Amino acid sequence: MAEENGRVWSPEVKDLGDKIVALTVAKAVELGDYMEQVHKIKPAASAVAVAAGPAGGGPAAAEKPAEQTEFMVQLDGFDAAKKINVIKIVREITGLGLKEAKDLVEGAPKPIKENVSKDEAQKLKAKLEEGGAKISLK
Repeated sequence: MAEENGRVWSPEVKDLGDKIVALTVAKAVELGDYMEQVHKIKPAASAVAVAAGPAGGGPAAAEKPAEQTEFMVQLDGFDAAKKINVIKIVREITGLGLKEAKDLVEGAPKPIKENVSKDEAQKLKAKLEEGGAKISLK
């Protein structure tokens, strides 16, 4: 048993907590996707932000290369005649249920997928635009 701040933690819990805190933003998003798809557990957005928080600060952030390596695919709008098609594509990309995907599409502008590579972002953009969505990459 490990003790910190007067509290005793089991080695398994301490190890797991330390690993979660050390996750990069991309790995935290990947973990969230895994939990949702494999275990049907939708993590709260704040849990990912907390886990990713320490990795974003400090001197390493200042040394980051100027070239953007992670992109966000954002739904800016859609062709009203193709709304159902856009909802289907959003469901396919995100794994959301019908109601959640419909709410996301109707609530545009909204992010659809975050922390993806440039190639994946371009592919998703093309697929969504083909289906009637207006997309921007950030």
